[in-house]
Amino acid sequence: MAVPKKKTSKGKRNQRHATWKGKAVVAAQKALSIGKAVLSGRAQGFVYPVADDDTSED
Repeated sequence: MAVPKKKTSKGKRNQRHATWKGKAVVAAQKALSIGKAVLSGRAQGFVYPVADDDTSED
C-alpha cells in the first residue's frame, strides 16, 4: 500500500538550493574567465572561430 512521504525540512531545501545556485555561480565565473581570455588574446587550448574580413563574397 502507498505511504505518504515525509515532508522535506526547510533546512534541507535551502541546502539543496544553495548547492544548485553555487554550481551556477562557478559556471558563470568560468564562462566569464574564458570570455575575457578569448577577448584579450591569451586563450590557449580554446578554439575560437575568427571571421576573416579579406574573404568577401560579391
